Amino acid sequence: MVNVINTTESDLIENIIDPAHILSSVFGYDSFRDEQEDIINTVISGQSCCVLMPTGSGKSLCYQIPALCLKGTGIIVSPLIALMQDQVTALKELGVKAAAIHSALEPAQLQEAMNDFQAGKLDLVYVAPERLVNDAFLDILDHIDLALFAIDEAHCISQWGHDFRQEYRQLSVLRTRYPDVPCIAVTATADAPTRKDIVDRLNLPKIYVSGFDRPNITYNVAIKDNPRQQLLRFLKTRAKDESGIVYCLSRRKVEETATWLSNQGYNALPYHARLDKNVRAANQERFIKDENVIIVATIAFGMGINKPDVRFVVHLDLPKNIEAYYQETGRAGRDGLPSMAWMVYGLQDLVLQRQMIESSQSNEEQKRIERQKLSAFLGFCETATCRRQVLLRYFDDHCEACNNCDTCLNPPKTFDATIAVQKAISCVYRTEQRFGTGYIIDVLLGKDNERIQNFGHHTLSTYGIGTEHTQKEWQSLIRQIVARNFLYVDMDAHGGLKITEQGMDFLKNEENIQLRLEPKTTTSPSRGIRKAAPAISLDKEEDQELFVELKALRLSIAKEKNIPPYVVFHDKTLIDMAKNRPSTLEKMSLVPGVGQSKLKKYGQVFLNVIDKSSS
Repeated sequence: MVNVINTTESDLIENIIDPAHILSSVFGYDSFRDEQEDIINTVISGQSCCVLMPTGSGKSLCYQIPALCLKGTGIIVSPLIALMQDQVTALKELGVKAAAIHSALEPAQLQEAMNDFQAGKLDLVYVAPERLVNDAFLDILDHIDLALFAIDEAHCISQWGHDFRQEYRQLSVLRTRYPDVPCIAVTATADAPTRKDIVDRLNLPKIYVSGFDRPNITYNVAIKDNPRQQLLRFLKTRAKDESGIVYCLSRRKVEETATWLSNQGYNALPYHARLDKNVRAANQERFIKDENVIIVATIAFGMGINKPDVRFVVHLDLPKNIEAYYQETGRAGRDGLPSMAWMVYGLQDLVLQRQMIESSQSNEEQKRIERQKLSAFLGFCETATCRRQVLLRYFDDHCEACNNCDTCLNPPKTFDATIAVQKAISCVYRTEQRFGTGYIIDVLLGKDNERIQNFGHHTLSTYGIGTEHTQKEWQSLIRQIVARNFLYVDMDAHGGLKITEQGMDFLKNEENIQLRLEPKTTTSPSRGIRKAAPAISLDKEEDQELFVELKALRLSIAKEKNIPPYVVFHDKTLIDMAKNRPSTLEKMSLVPGVGQSKLKKYGQVFLNVIDKSSS
């Protein structure tokens, strides 16, 4: 069923069950990475499993290769049409017979796909969970020779996951209705409770956890201080031809930010659920198929995006937890080349996220878990140690200090903040827990203003006891105290600070606490960010020039075929061509990412460019 050239039919039948042969002849790679081979052999042997791998580490091969090795059709559950289409387009370029069955197809296209599916002509079929568990579709599956079930974005199964979807819970029917068909559930984002929920729900006997580290991503977190100007300064550190994603919490902010960036000279496009669907689709297509496009989006954007050369992901608002942050930042640098995750946040972000939890329709147990997840994320934001260590520790992973995050590159100063925290909480208590951050700071600094005089707070014992810190430092300290959940901002009481049970315990127990100390002098809000080196920079000038020529050829082919450039070849493949300059089709076949289908389609035209450059 797979198009493998230069082999006889008998050779094909013999080799198709060999995963290493499929890896080489179809996908163009000569060796498996990490646990890929073990996972693939587990599925081929008929066993089911759960797989956690970082984005860009080759999760999809763990089910695509077994589907090509086993008799029958592999059924791939995918939550978004865009993701299905992206995968199917890439597989067809590799010579694999694949189709997506979804509601956006024209009736004739849908009928053709269903006919091919029922006739056993397809290696892989992508389908949404709600269609798959439909009784009529299950009746069709009963008469299909099934190779396997693969559940992509499997964290959607778990009610403890950050992106729970009810229709995913129903997928457990596959395990009872087709007990002899192997099932593989894959995700890049799942903490321990989510992993347990996936395994239990799908009755999976084995789990592979390949680590969560994305070493090519630099993490940087800054405090909001004129965020648009901070964003502009950040973008000026990036190469002009880079693509990136800017996440905002609201649709209004998405549109305003996209317009503002466009006025600053950037190719910025908005994306959110309420945009006209044709505009939304056109903007997504431009982002996928063009270079140097910035998409400004709500979290509605991203899960279906497989673009490997996203060089930065920006958060202008705080995500709801570490899982969401990890997944969204994970859309940067899927090709393994250097990329940046950059975020700004402030006290209002904390307040808004907590307000969203408390006002949600979730039950109390779910709210408790969401509060814990938010607190863990705030710990990541406020840490004075390596951010990567904090991030990985949340997922029960670990690493040495990375020297590739802002806190490693520019370690913040910390100090014993015990007395400062006591003063702040005491001041909130003495002013009867009615006033907001600005007023509390004025009292601590002993400001002589009419409002303080009118309330008589100039007579309090806490009046003027905080002059050892500046106003900016107190703003930072109170934000950290709120992040530690010693104080909370009561939006029902006009933003007044209230003392939590933990805050009262802190006062009673006189615990010691270390907090970050903001420097007294104003520093750049992009502290820790270096001028970014180009993600792709070849040592020899002639190799760099050839790489540019190969990219131009790739772009012209992509435009002619109306496919994303990375579906032709990834940047890493072009880099290898530019460095090693293959001179024959045989040598070209040894370049990572050049399988036999692509060798046949594109090998000679790329050789022509290489030959011309070398002569």
